[in-house]
Amino acid sequence: MFAFGFLFTLNLIASLMHGYLTWRIGSLLCFKAAERRRRLWLFSLMLWLLYLASICFGDDASVGGLLNILALNWLGALFIGSTVMLLLDLVTGFGLWAKPYLNHGRTAALTLSVLLVAVALLQGMRAPVVVKYEVALPSLPAALDGTRLVVLSDLHLGSQRGAAWLAARLDQIEKLKPDAVILLGDIFEGHGGVDGDLRPVFAQLKAPLGIFAITGNHEFHGDAVAAIAMSEAAGVVWLRNRCQQIAPGLLLAGVDDLSRLHRNGDDGDRITPLLKSCNAKGARVLLSHSPLQVEQAASADTGLMLSGHTHGGQIWPFSFLVEQYYPYLVGQYQVGEMTLIISRGTGLWGPRMRLWQPGEILEVTFRKR
Repeated sequence: MFAFGFLFTLNLIASLMHGYLTWRIGSLLCFKAAERRRRLWLFSLMLWLLYLASICFGDDASVGGLLNILALNWLGALFIGSTVMLLLDLVTGFGLWAKPYLNHGRTAALTLSVLLVAVALLQGMRAPVVVKYEVALPSLPAALDGTRLVVLSDLHLGSQRGAAWLAARLDQIEKLKPDAVILLGDIFEGHGGVDGDLRPVFAQLKAPLGIFAITGNHEFHGDAVAAIAMSEAAGVVWLRNRCQQIAPGLLLAGVDDLSRLHRNGDDGDRITPLLKSCNAKGARVLLSHSPLQVEQAASADTGLMLSGHTHGGQIWPFSFLVEQYYPYLVGQYQVGEMTLIISRGTGLWGPRMRLWQPGEILEVTFRKR
């Protein structure tokens, strides 16, 4: 039911943006002739129907998958173009205050939109960058000072990113020589079948203290059981509402995705009972795909909380809307005695676009001080 409602709302908003942009482009002087405007609207209608067919029925097959990618990128372009054009409309009172300059203004807005779409595509398709953090954990044994985690979030492996893309990320990870690797949920897109070529790539992922994963909301789409089983067979350890001591004095606690529960009206405290079950002493690191129940984590003697899910808003200014739901959006925060780090994601969801920053791989170094 949620999937249908989400898809309906998404396509309704996309259709409104599509019509709004067509309307504004049609107001340019180059479309003053009625015949040209008719052709513009006919082309727009055909493009809109193609978008709807691709977004609703595109699948993992080569043609359907390609059309789906194009449709999602068109959605991102619509968002950017509509935002720029709407800002111009607001400044000019929807054309009432600057009639002599409207053609130039709307032409400039359209040109700026195209440039921003190009930048967003470039940032979205480039390799994720490595972002480094140092975190003080007073409870950390002195012998573990300098321990390094490499953290990947929101890979969204599926029709858009597969084994070749993941293998390139492994090359980046190997150069960092981490003590442990953390996968912060939404590892799999969750639509269509599980790509069998991913298993040997996961099997190449090695670290002295292990490879650990938690579920994101997308792990509960499609055949999540098969996806988790495939990665487990390749050596990935899933922390599903449980703790594990990965070295004497260093504990990881992983909670199943909280956003899925929150969406269903279940905001019960899942963090405190989980952390109470961590009996071993030492520094505690909480892995939670969504940056929710942060205060509960900080109150439960957690040294570090690692999250993803928000994508940092992915396409500015969508970040302002995301921030209304997730006040802790991206980057590092200090919540009481606890450090919170939120990744903007290694992969992407939806459009292959990022405005402004590219995806990231986190390198987190523990310090005892």
